[in-house]
Amino acid sequence: MLTRILTQGPIPRVEIARRTGLSQAAVTKAVAPLIETGFVTDQAATPPEAELGIGRPVSPLTVVPSSVSVIGVKVTPTSLIGVTTDFTAGILNVRHDELDDTDPDVVIEQLAEHVKALIGALKSGTAVAGPLAGIGIAVSGDVDATNGVVRDSPLMGWRGVPVAELLGKRVRVPIVVSNDVRALTVAEHWFGVGVDADSFAVVTIGSGIGCGLYINGEVVSGAYGVSGELGHLPLAPGDLVCTCGRRGCVETVASSDAILARTRETTGRPDLDLAGAVKLAHDGNEQAREAFDRAGEVIGAALAAMVNLVGPELVMIAGEGVAEYDLYEQRLRRTFAEHAFGAAGDCRLVLRSHTFDDWARGAAATVIRSYVRGEPPLQR
Repeated sequence: MLTRILTQGPIPRVEIARRTGLSQAAVTKAVAPLIETGFVTDQAATPPEAELGIGRPVSPLTVVPSSVSVIGVKVTPTSLIGVTTDFTAGILNVRHDELDDTDPDVVIEQLAEHVKALIGALKSGTAVAGPLAGIGIAVSGDVDATNGVVRDSPLMGWRGVPVAELLGKRVRVPIVVSNDVRALTVAEHWFGVGVDADSFAVVTIGSGIGCGLYINGEVVSGAYGVSGELGHLPLAPGDLVCTCGRRGCVETVASSDAILARTRETTGRPDLDLAGAVKLAHDGNEQAREAFDRAGEVIGAALAAMVNLVGPELVMIAGEGVAEYDLYEQRLRRTFAEHAFGAAGDCRLVLRSHTFDDWARGAAATVIRSYVRGEPPLQR
C-alpha cells in the first residue's frame, strides 16, 4: 500500500481500491497506521463537481516527504557524488568530492568522511528532514547487493571489495550497495519514466555502457546479481581488448574512452581530449565522424539484441555520453531498425539528459525501496 501511494500519489482511496481489487474499507484500514505514524497524509481536496454539490469531496493520499531522509552516493574512479533526499527521492543537498586514489581502503575512508558530511548537512539544513533510513552506494560493475560486495569493477579496478562491511565499521547506518545502472533503474521505476510503464530499459552511455531492465513488475537482478551487461556483449571486432579483460565487447568501440582513443589514432592527435574529438566531429572531420559512426552502429546492434530478447516497451538512453548523442543517433537508429525483429522495432528510444547527481539519487532510491519493503539492511 505504501509503495503504491509513494510511487503513484497523490491518489484517492477509491483509485487504490480500483487498481488493487480491494474494497475501499480494506484500503482505509490498511492506510490508517501509515497516517498515524506520519508516513502518509490525508489532505482533503474539493473538485469542481463537489463544489456544485455533486458527489463527495475527494481525499487523496500522499506520502509525507519529510517523514524519512536518505543518503545516496555514486562512486567513480575520480570522485564521490553524494545527495541527501527525502522520502520521495527529492534531492535536498548535493556534495561532490574528488577521490585521491581508487585503492579500496583509501576510497572507503574518503567515503566515510563524505557520508558524515552529508549527515551533518541533514542535521543543519533548513529543510525538515526525517530519521535517516540508510545510505545507498552505487558502483559500476558486478555487485553482490545481498552481501554488499563489489565482486568486479573494471572501472574502479576492484575485485571482492566488501563495501558494506568496511563502510559499516565507520558509519553505523544501514547500507545498501548496488550496481549503479540498476540503482538508476530503480529510481526510474519508482519515481521516473517507469511509474506507468509495464516494461522498460535504461541504457547508459559514457565511460561504460550499462543497461538496467524492468520486466514483469520488478527490476531484474539476475540469478547471480548480473544482468543487462549490454556493454559486454561481444559485438565489436575481436582484436579489441576491453577493460574487463575480454575481447570484442561493445565498450571497446562505444564507450567515451574508446571513441576518444579511436579519434586520436585516426587523426594522429594524441593530445585530443573528448571535447576536442566532439568538436572535430561537429566540424565535419571524417576520422572523428567515423569514430562516432562506429560507436552508433555497435550500440544500435546491442540495443536491437536486447530488445529482441526482452521486449521492453521503451528504452531510455541516458548517461554522460548523451551529450554527443547527435553525432551517432542516425547510425544508431538505422542499425537498430535493421536488427530489431518484427514488432520489437516499435520499441521507443527516448533520450534523457543526465547528471552524476541522478546516479546518486538512484543509490538513494535503492534505500527507499529496501526501507518500504522491510528488507534487512546491511550493517556491520
